[in-house]
Amino acid sequence: MLKQISLNENRIPEGVRISEIDFDNPFFDGLHYNAPARGVWNIVHTGMLIPEAHQIYVCAQGCLRGVILTAAEMNRMENMSWVALREQDMWNGEMESRVIEGCSHIVDEMKEHPKCILVYLSCMHLFEGCDFKVIAKELETRYPDIDWVDCYMTPTMRKTFEPMVMMKKSLYSPIKKLEVDEKKIGLIGCDRATDKSCEIYSLLEKADMKMWDITECKTYEDYLSLGAASLLISYLPVVGYAAKDLTNKLGVKHLAIDLSYDSNEIEANLKVLADALNVDNEYLNALIETNKTKAKEALLKTKELIKDTPIAIDATATPRPVGLALLLKKSGFNVRRIYTDAFSPKERIAFDELCKLDGSIEIFPLMDPTMLYASNEEDISSSEYLSIGQNCAYFCQTKHFVNIVEGGGMYGFDGIVNLCKLIEDAYNNPKDLKLTISHKGIACESCL
Repeated sequence: MLKQISLNENRIPEGVRISEIDFDNPFFDGLHYNAPARGVWNIVHTGMLIPEAHQIYVCAQGCLRGVILTAAEMNRMENMSWVALREQDMWNGEMESRVIEGCSHIVDEMKEHPKCILVYLSCMHLFEGCDFKVIAKELETRYPDIDWVDCYMTPTMRKTFEPMVMMKKSLYSPIKKLEVDEKKIGLIGCDRATDKSCEIYSLLEKADMKMWDITECKTYEDYLSLGAASLLISYLPVVGYAAKDLTNKLGVKHLAIDLSYDSNEIEANLKVLADALNVDNEYLNALIETNKTKAKEALLKTKELIKDTPIAIDATATPRPVGLALLLKKSGFNVRRIYTDAFSPKERIAFDELCKLDGSIEIFPLMDPTMLYASNEEDISSSEYLSIGQNCAYFCQTKHFVNIVEGGGMYGFDGIVNLCKLIEDAYNNPKDLKLTISHKGIACESCL
């Protein structure tokens, strides 16, 4: 008897107990599936952070559809242009000239030259062996008043850097070394503003220092002023590759004070920053003690409110999903699921401890093709889960979720306090799941 092969029977994925999963290779990395949760930023959103800049995408029309719609949804079409590639461009030997002449035509039609243009090459250019150095040299010669930045839209590449890692490097490419301002600290790697209430800003205020943050730059000159920073700091791991390039170029030190939910690691990172800023230990210890107490109180208050509500966490919400799960589990929360495709080596200790604490927590992938069948969109009203992150909210089909990506701008003990507030809000105030996750780029303007 013939059966319809599109039936969901036996395709719904099952979670793997954390005590039984392979930390180094949790899931097979093959064909990828993307859930319809669009809050994670992409290379278009990130490129738009540079004030007074313009983006030109050179790629096939199918790929162009996605990036153009992203810019359109952001109401930023005035910052977007494109050059469509044709099949014959792959073999007629004109790939470089098509990029050069296409970009030149766009610039020549502009009433005023932008101060910076980001040119995005695609997988087709890498397959064809396109020489970007030739392209860049010619464009710089033709238009010396413009800073040209090479960017890459290459999601098919698996053995090199991911597109967003490359994008972070490109994001700071125009920065040039300036006369050092000893009072300026550069915060790099963040797409969204960091909470001003966190310990980073408290330490900077105590040291009488000022912060450079790309999210607060209004002009291209504001953006370029990062070149005067006396110290660079970051707390998101995605910026690691870019930080190495930037520190070599500026000749300044970089402190990676990683986002963490472990009390000892938070304290150690704050100590590193305080030492770099010459903040005395008395102030630092008082700050840590005060904010640590607030974090403990916030966790107790939130646990009392949501009681044994099952919690799911996904890796798009935070780069440390296991660490967050461990914090919540140790505080009495009913953590049941973690959605991630891989584990960061920095989560090994938290992983081992969580396995001992509760080995029954289930691990699900985010991008495995079987996750296509993970949600039941008709069963949203009955879901009891409270999710931290859009993807697990979709998979769990819950209206109760914390709508953040990449840590949500929260850091340190203060970040734990603010996260607890968001968990309480998610519990008390259900969201329209379909509407919320359909908006591209959390915190970006949307025309929808």
